[in-house]
Amino acid sequence: MSAEPLRRVDAWRWALVVCGLVVVADQATKALVVANLGPREVTDLPLGFQLTRVANHGVAFGFLGGGGALVVAVTVAALAFVCAWFARDPLRPWLWLAVGLIAGGALGNLADRVRDGAVTDFIDPPLWPAFNLADVAITVGAIALVLIALAPERDLP
Repeated sequence: MSAEPLRRVDAWRWALVVCGLVVVADQATKALVVANLGPREVTDLPLGFQLTRVANHGVAFGFLGGGGALVVAVTVAALAFVCAWFARDPLRPWLWLAVGLIAGGALGNLADRVRDGAVTDFIDPPLWPAFNLADVAITVGAIALVLIALAPERDLP
């Protein structure tokens, strides 16, 4: 018995489920960090990792720090681009997952920016700036998006 092909509405539904799960997980972990760690407070973890509550006013690695409305505009524009691409080809295999991860991460960080004026980062590995679950989702989603884009086209039903 073969699996039924994914329908457009199902692809959107799966993307929204992934997006929602990422936003919930991201916001819950940030709330735990804010409730249990003071600003710049550090908790040591194995392998040199630390939990460190940091306010990031920019985008990746603090780029565009203090950008305020510009950072929000760039985030919204990138999200619109990814959603428009998905709207053009929602049946492309696994695109729903990449879009759900990117959208969920972007919305999780956007919620922080709107609410607090900065994104809460807390996963602090050695020799790398602190980040959060939304950043992980965006990174994994972006890598998946590149791999999906490079995959050979397939015939649509």
